[in-house]
Amino acid sequence: MASSNSSNYKLNAAIEKLSCTDILPYKLENTEATCEFLKKVVEVLLDFVRSTNNRNEKILDFHHPEEMQKLFDFSIPDQGLSLQQLIHDCATTLKYQVKTGHPRFFNQLSCGLDIISMAGEWLTATANTNMFTYEIAPVFILMENVVMTHMREIIGPNWKKGDSILAPGGSISNLYAFLAARHKMFPNYKEKGIATIQGQLVMFTSDQSHYSVKSCASVCGLGTDNCLMVPSDIYGRMIPSELERLIIERRNRGHIPFFVCCTSGTTVLGAFDPINEIADICHKYGLWLHVDAAWGGGLLLSKKYRHPRLTGVERADSVTWNPHKLMGALLQCSTIHFKEDGLLMSCNQMSADYLFMQDKLYDIRYDTGDKVIQCGRHNDIFKLWLQWRAKGDEGFEKHMDRLMELTEYMVKKIKEQPDKFHLIMEPELVNVSFWYIPTRLRKVAHSPAREQELGKLCPVLKARMMQSGTLMVGYQPDDRRPNFFRNIISSAAVTEQDVDFLLSEMDRLGHDL
Repeated sequence: MASSNSSNYKLNAAIEKLSCTDILPYKLENTEATCEFLKKVVEVLLDFVRSTNNRNEKILDFHHPEEMQKLFDFSIPDQGLSLQQLIHDCATTLKYQVKTGHPRFFNQLSCGLDIISMAGEWLTATANTNMFTYEIAPVFILMENVVMTHMREIIGPNWKKGDSILAPGGSISNLYAFLAARHKMFPNYKEKGIATIQGQLVMFTSDQSHYSVKSCASVCGLGTDNCLMVPSDIYGRMIPSELERLIIERRNRGHIPFFVCCTSGTTVLGAFDPINEIADICHKYGLWLHVDAAWGGGLLLSKKYRHPRLTGVERADSVTWNPHKLMGALLQCSTIHFKEDGLLMSCNQMSADYLFMQDKLYDIRYDTGDKVIQCGRHNDIFKLWLQWRAKGDEGFEKHMDRLMELTEYMVKKIKEQPDKFHLIMEPELVNVSFWYIPTRLRKVAHSPAREQELGKLCPVLKARMMQSGTLMVGYQPDDRRPNFFRNIISSAAVTEQDVDFLLSEMDRLGHDL
């Protein structure tokens, strides 16, 4: 593989000293120079793709921030630099970038580098269009409509006539659900504001849910104290009886319960709240049910693993589902789906005539900008559409099943080495939670004191991983435990051999701690 040294990506002498104003769109006659520049950029990118998929390459070349600032020229110049310098900048940037698509990167929920989705993102950047009207994105708008309808059909047959939109991340998707739920219960809130509501609104979510749910309460004026954190069981699942107890308690205080978020795939443990039992409670008390399946939604594509994890999802009012996680689409690619059509538009529409004219020559129902609070939207659909065309439903199902089977393999391997690893629980998703046990603690009986000691070692072992560059696995505490490792398998590049390497490398790096 070529290194980031600019000599490895040398432009020819005739154009290396040219600037951005010497090529398209400034100089129409310089198409050849433009093409050579872009080909060199693509060469840099392809070398990074090769390196990312090469197990002999490091995942990262780690440097502390103060060191990185000395290694890399981040400055903004007074005068523009040459095309050759820009090529060098591209190569150097990727030299120090973490290879999140590396088969031994197990650090985040979003791992992997899907080549088809990446190709789609390249085309998206080249097209460089907004997604707020059919007028400027006709193909992409129709694409989004088809894919979102298909995703709703997968959620449930009674969802086909609903509505969906791509949003900038799962947090904003959850916010859309909150806004729609409030609008459904209090349609005058949009014009009249808080005075419309005669009482304190309260919402409910698991104490293991994503922080963005609580953030909705802050951003939208409820206050975080009015986002009730429902206790979970030892597996991280919301306890329905506790939800009902809190609803009754707040109703008795004169408050207005209106929204419940059920998590399908918690961030840390990968737990699935019991949707049907929660749906029964929401139906009983007239509450909106939102399912945050940002992480676990991919399992909707698997006949083998969909049930019982997502059983009852079709009873929800809204569902967040992030293809950039389990499905492996490139960041960002987050969707929010509603069972009821028209609610998004009714909730968010501002009817700005200078953007959303009503007298256009086409069917303005295909203009999506007025459905959302952000107006302009990045094109996140093409990479997903292209990826789905490449895999088909069957291919995605095989991908989901493969990730789950690799997780089962890892659990099996951990159990075979109880002296070196302590499995915290059987995973429901691809989150494997465990402690690594160094040599000095292997004959010590497991206890809360030992857990505290193992927790202290997690950041030290993680630092060694990053300094060696051979492996990345995330760690964190939760409300029951000190630090523990949370391994994620969501990349199509991972094999059983990579799982074996992961466990042996942790032991190599940490046995003497």
